[in-house]
Amino acid sequence: MIKKENRNWRRKKRHLSIRKKIYGTADRPRLSVYKSEKHIYAQIIDDDKGHTLVAASTLDKELRDVLKKTWNKEAAREVGKLIGKRAVEKGIKKVVFDRGGYRYHGRIKELADGAREAGLEF
Repeated sequence: MIKKENRNWRRKKRHLSIRKKIYGTADRPRLSVYKSEKHIYAQIIDDDKGHTLVAASTLDKELRDVLKKTWNKEAAREVGKLIGKRAVEKGIKKVVFDRGGYRYHGRIKELADGAREAGLEF
């Protein structure tokens, strides 16, 4: 039997609450973050069209050889830099940050800092 009051259930509930307020447009798309125990994923999404414009994760070929571990802060910062670089190449400068119901701490903060280093504004 699955308990309703587990950590991921509460996170999903927080995320739905956040998503009521955060919305990505073509001018300012949404930078969405998801983390699992071993990996971290980031997407830049245009919610008007329902399209993912740019994506990056610790599973990307560019990062696989560089990273020793995929679940630490350094890996999250590299994913942030990669998604920022890809977004700037596509002409995206400003985004809305969607932390996915996670606390702005640790890996989530490092990913955001890496994206800012690469040139994204949010």
